[in-house]
Amino acid sequence: MTPHTPDPLDLFGIDYVELYVSNARQAAHFYRSTLGLTPVAYAGLETGLRDRTSYVLQRRNVRFLLTAPNLPGHPIGDHVARHGDGVRDIALRVRDAAAAYRAALSNGATGVLGPTASEDAHGSVVKATIAAYGDTVHSFIERDGYDGPFMPGFRAISERPPVPETGIAAIDHIVGNVDLGYMEQWVGYYRDVLGFKQMVHFDDKDISTEYSALMSKVMQNGSGKIKFPINEPAEGRKKSQIAEFLEYYGGPGAQHIALSTGDICATVDALRAAGIPFNNVPSSYYDDLEGRVGRIDESRAALQERGILVDRDEEGYLLQIFSQPLQDRPTLFVEIIQRKGSRGFGKGNFRALFESIEREQEKRGNL
Repeated sequence: MTPHTPDPLDLFGIDYVELYVSNARQAAHFYRSTLGLTPVAYAGLETGLRDRTSYVLQRRNVRFLLTAPNLPGHPIGDHVARHGDGVRDIALRVRDAAAAYRAALSNGATGVLGPTASEDAHGSVVKATIAAYGDTVHSFIERDGYDGPFMPGFRAISERPPVPETGIAAIDHIVGNVDLGYMEQWVGYYRDVLGFKQMVHFDDKDISTEYSALMSKVMQNGSGKIKFPINEPAEGRKKSQIAEFLEYYGGPGAQHIALSTGDICATVDALRAAGIPFNNVPSSYYDDLEGRVGRIDESRAALQERGILVDRDEEGYLLQIFSQPLQDRPTLFVEIIQRKGSRGFGKGNFRALFESIEREQEKRGNL
């Protein structure tokens, strides 16, 4: 049984992240061969699912559900046509999906799918869904006692192809981008609907460069296991990365998924070898690195070689690096993060990070 948490909705953590994609089989190959996620379950025509195909990929506490339409004119196809490949559902594990759904609706949420139970020989799963920012949703997943490969309707993938060892262990946080002027609305949503608390606030003085700026507030649930930073663009001389995302994604959505590791150097080496490109950091960032962040276990040369950023707070330090977009549109990307005590989000790295992103924007002609 999952330990009880103090959250009003009994949220235990992120159960899975569902991405709507144009071709689930090809997307599964990409996420397997680059991030080292293992294909564990499948649903599609062969399992009696006529309108869509889904692959479940998993590594330790990271689980992605990749779903594509099988039929023309399907709503999933419409979602992909508007947004490109992107996050549709950030599903949350709960003790009681029906109770969580009722509580969310009474707190002001918009319902998308009422509590729906499905079962097979492995047990039962209850799912209920509410709307979030843009076309993103949150599903409540109740699966205590279910011992199947994912949920009813899916079959296990028994012949699993080899995956690279990347060291990815868990989802640390997922960042959502919303339109200018709407951050407070969505901060209120997570506070009032899901019972989250604000962890930290960054304004345009904290997150700015010569050309662009943004504002961000980090919301987390009572146990601290679920963290959702919410970003909105701020006025700047040129187009910010948030404005670029909103333009190419066609509205608000999940900007990046932060994946934790216990050895960021090894993880970055594995991902680079598999073909994941990362943003470049100028060598000047590493001048007097220890003077800025204090003593660290890693060698400065090793971090500089890989472009890994470091930041410290009163509880420790963290190491982080950001990939370039994972698809043709400059939208969804991943962050790799290793925490050594710090529970922060790399405030001291914001300028270096955003300048590195702006260099990529300039190459795309979008700065």
